[in-house]
Amino acid sequence: MRPSKRDNDQMREVIIERGVAPQAEGSAMISFGNTKVLCTASVETKLPPWLRGKGTGWVTAEYGMLPRSTGSRMRREATAGKQSGRTQEIQRLIGRSLRAVVDMGILGENQITLDCDVITADGGTRTAAITGAYVALSEAINWMLERELISQNPIKDNIAAISCGIYRGTPVLDLDYLEDSEAETDANFIMSGNGNFVEIQGTAEQEPFTRDELNQLMDLAQKGIVELVELQNKVLATKCKVLATK
Repeated sequence: MRPSKRDNDQMREVIIERGVAPQAEGSAMISFGNTKVLCTASVETKLPPWLRGKGTGWVTAEYGMLPRSTGSRMRREATAGKQSGRTQEIQRLIGRSLRAVVDMGILGENQITLDCDVITADGGTRTAAITGAYVALSEAINWMLERELISQNPIKDNIAAISCGIYRGTPVLDLDYLEDSEAETDANFIMSGNGNFVEIQGTAEQEPFTRDELNQLMDLAQKGIVELVELQNKVLATKCKVLATK
């Protein structure tokens, strides 16, 4: 039995609220159960030096955890004078994931920065950040289209992410913190809306996992991604700004 009493292939409730930061060109608040991440998208014409004058754009990301997003206060990384290796790895992952579904030539000489700030952490912060950042990115693209800063939509497909793992010998979908801290295997899957893989991160925390177990985790991830993509599309297509999985 999972601590949350969910079925093995059942995600936590996922809630997406878009347009939560009115001063940003795009924004979304996403919750995976008790994990909550604020994602904002900022449009700039300033590009990295190595891209200037090439007629192509860039999508990048920054990630951070607020001091009381966890059980005890953590020190702000800014006060330490540097980002942790974990923070750098996650924000690079978010950037890579979003760039995989954006045509940089159509984006033109514009940069979109996604800021993902973890308000509450209960496992799956990186997967929630990627899934929510896609909604914020889509809002920013619509903002650019309305102002004729670009002539067509550069987004080629959805992007979403979900965690899976082997918990007490059983493959399960969408690990919360209690499961993640005990899992024999922990994996994150980033997939496009058409079902292709963008990145897989998998680690055996205890015993090595088998090919059959990996296949089971992939099947669980694909089921979860389908649900997330459906929710993304619904919240972007309707006037209702807040939607949740059933």
